[in-house]
Amino acid sequence: MRNFIMTPRQSLLASFLILGLLAVLGTFLTLYATPQGLSLSDDSIAYIAGARSILNGNGYREAWLASNQPVTHFPPGFSSILALIGLSGLDPLRGTRFINSLLFGANTFLLGLIGWRMTKSQIAGVLLALFFLFNASMFRVHAAAMSEPLYIFFSLASFLTFEQYYSGVEQQAAEPSSGLPLDARVRLILTAILTACAYLTRYAGLALLATFLFALILLHDNRRKRLTSAGIFLASFIPFALAWSLRNKLAADNATNRTLAYHPLTAENIEIGIYNFSEFLVPVETWRRALIKIPNLFAFIFFAVAIGLLFWVACKGLKKFVQPSTERPEILSFTNALYIFGYLASILSSMLLFDASTKFKLRINLPIYVSLLVLLVWFVFWLWQKRAVHWRVLAAVITISILALSVYDMSLAVAQLRKGGQGYASFVWFDSEAMASLRDLPEGIKIYSNQVGPVYLYTDRPGYVLPDLVDPVTGLPRAGYKEGVAALKQNVLSGNAVLALFKFGSESEDVQSIYLQLADGLYLAHDTHGDKIYTAFP
Repeated sequence: MRNFIMTPRQSLLASFLILGLLAVLGTFLTLYATPQGLSLSDDSIAYIAGARSILNGNGYREAWLASNQPVTHFPPGFSSILALIGLSGLDPLRGTRFINSLLFGANTFLLGLIGWRMTKSQIAGVLLALFFLFNASMFRVHAAAMSEPLYIFFSLASFLTFEQYYSGVEQQAAEPSSGLPLDARVRLILTAILTACAYLTRYAGLALLATFLFALILLHDNRRKRLTSAGIFLASFIPFALAWSLRNKLAADNATNRTLAYHPLTAENIEIGIYNFSEFLVPVETWRRALIKIPNLFAFIFFAVAIGLLFWVACKGLKKFVQPSTERPEILSFTNALYIFGYLASILSSMLLFDASTKFKLRINLPIYVSLLVLLVWFVFWLWQKRAVHWRVLAAVITISILALSVYDMSLAVAQLRKGGQGYASFVWFDSEAMASLRDLPEGIKIYSNQVGPVYLYTDRPGYVLPDLVDPVTGLPRAGYKEGVAALKQNVLSGNAVLALFKFGSESEDVQSIYLQLADGLYLAHDTHGDKIYTAFP
């Protein structure tokens, strides 16, 4: 029998087919693991309520709150997509599962293309897609009703179009001093539009803007191209960001609901970041628990990787900038490494200056992990290209080990998620007796609560937030606390409102003391499983 040898066209089609099948598998896994819907948090409910408000023709508003103010804290991207899907009749709560399942598959496919374009190896592309598909950290974020999967999608698409832009520039046969060809300009504009879409999904998209601007300045051969490309890119991005900022200023008198105020990183926040990084790095929980006992091990690994990448990016970028005639670094690996530092700078500046409530949680760290996977495949391919047997053996061992451990961890994640809803999607919330009691309240009764998100979700009523001593966003004392407490009690005692405190007794001492102050002098009408509802005296 004659050996079958695929033609280049057949090989190309086979690679696209494999990536397509992996994308379908990613979509299926997300749907399979979330029969009761995606994991829900306060931010999830904000996106869902915002989408419902858009569908109802009221614009992008805080429908989960009684104030129903225009939303500025969350960009409109994710809610707008949910509202668009909602035109078919699918409620945004269910639409999140449909969207994020598709996005897990789409992001798997895009990463496969990135690996393929980066290395010019179809096998490397499939490998990167597999690394992403079976990574439990990536999967868990896509199994939550959050905006990160959509943000990752726009980010990956922008990396691809940016690489295509430089491919178009390299293919031109004109002199170095000539301008940019038309097709390259179109790709650059498309990159800017995708970057703007990422920004309108998460404000951290400014890190993408900075990444591409730095890359344009560092990697072009002459000043004219640097200025022209940067000008085109900015001119294509700014209208989207400006339109959103103007809407916020006109509708709510603030641009992004952020206030400039310094608040240092806490030890707790740093520990959260190290913990999540350790979970990403070591998929086997028993191994991770043993390793995390070694003082500062994962912090050392993180800083070692960061310093190594910073040195590599600086050497490659500055060498090209100072000596334009030298070879341009591979675009996708270089921009992903550059993006890690841009994203870190964006998150740190937000934590230090704009939003004290932001923590180094998995979903916040995810874009860094995605870029680290891209660079991991770049490193494995670099080892394989050395051709020496010992280097190829090392590359094979790294690849097989990562895939085996990832598949193991992924199987545990799917099994855990499939047991029941996560977060506010849990039966603890939708079967709550306290929620049932709130649903039975007469119309017009206000609900003050420490959990306004799930109250909105399961009673279909907007809630009133509790008075608080400290603003969690600014970290500064909040004015009017005593007046707020007095107004709440007056409303409850007059029979116009109730106070619902969930998980009473499980908060910190400071928070618990506030709850006790609020409940003092009110009638305890309902008390089940730590959930308490206070009303006027009968």
